[in-house]
Amino acid sequence: MKAFFSEMRGAMMATLILSVVCCGLYPLAVFGIGQALFYDKANGSLIVDKDGNVRGSRLLGQRFSADKYFHPRPSAAGNGYDASNSGGSNLGPTSQKLRDRIAQNVTDYRAQNGLATNAPVPADAVTASGSGLDPHISPQNAELQAARVAKARRIPVEQVRELIRLNTASADLGFLGEPGVNVVMLNLGLDGAMK
Repeated sequence: MKAFFSEMRGAMMATLILSVVCCGLYPLAVFGIGQALFYDKANGSLIVDKDGNVRGSRLLGQRFSADKYFHPRPSAAGNGYDASNSGGSNLGPTSQKLRDRIAQNVTDYRAQNGLATNAPVPADAVTASGSGLDPHISPQNAELQAARVAKARRIPVEQVRELIRLNTASADLGFLGEPGVNVVMLNLGLDGAMK
């Protein structure tokens, strides 16, 4: 019986120590390192306007549809940019529904931006991202929307292009991925909401 209680005491002490380390000390250490070294990212990369109001996150897209705003890529997340329902459409390349949706998106994009009926359209302008929450569009997509935005806001198109340039991020580490324009930041810049 003495050996049994000795084994039980050892098992209980190991469980207690591992619980303290794994459920307390380790999470606190990770939290502390995140707050100390990556404060902005650890707290959601929030976008705060010049009045101190949170306007969104640099990591999550938002729906913009008015002519005075740059439009994000289509979203398959819920009713569009619904963070609680993130995901793609799961429609494959042979899906007629997907083909019809893309064809309609191409037609709508050309009409919204005053393009010719046979003008090339960037793929990101008519297809959703895998998460449905991507805040970025390609520089080509932004450039094709610049004239519409400038006209709707009654500002010079050069001013809009400068904002595009300021909100274009290069490829990660200079070679991973493609350059992208953060639509949320760009539209807030157009509204003059940012510092």
